[in-house]
Amino acid sequence: MMGRKNLGIQRRKEIIISFYEVSRKIGLENASIAKLAQHMDISKGLVLHYFKNRDELLIGLNEYILEQHLRVFTSEKNEALSSKEEVEVFIENLFTRAWNEYFDDGVFYSCYALIYRIPEFKESFKSYLQQLHQVLQEKLKTALDNDVIKNENLNEVTEVIFALIDGAYYYLGMFDESGSIYREKVNLYVKHSLGLLDFRS
Repeated sequence: MMGRKNLGIQRRKEIIISFYEVSRKIGLENASIAKLAQHMDISKGLVLHYFKNRDELLIGLNEYILEQHLRVFTSEKNEALSSKEEVEVFIENLFTRAWNEYFDDGVFYSCYALIYRIPEFKESFKSYLQQLHQVLQEKLKTALDNDVIKNENLNEVTEVIFALIDGAYYYLGMFDESGSIYREKVNLYVKHSLGLLDFRS
């Protein structure tokens, strides 16, 4: 019984990843269950066996994006922050386009637009952002626990840094990553984010 359950979870994941691949190729708005089934060379009925409708599949896609997003925050190079230099590197990495190694911007922002049209998706996306807030705050708390910073208002600091990251990531997509303007903007955002942290001397 347990084996069948695990197989079902694995199959759902395969379908979600394939849906992501189709969305990346032709755009989320054009990605239908029929095109997904064609991409996977399976029947529409099999897709609908695991997902009642496209909206449920979209929520699965959102959860998959969260998993990928969390990998940026929790990669091995970003373990507990035990020095000022590690905090600086961690914050700077959050403003790079490292996310692109894990998921496509076009799919992500198409998902973002759905919060205005699908109530269930809005709740899913809100939960996703709240989890990212929590992970960022936990990272900063490791710096506090290691006496690297002395901020007691980590809630507030996390909120502002996350807003900077979220807004900057969208805006930086308009610029060439290899250009000087892009680098200047990243440096500015990193500088002000680090300025929110009260480092121990």
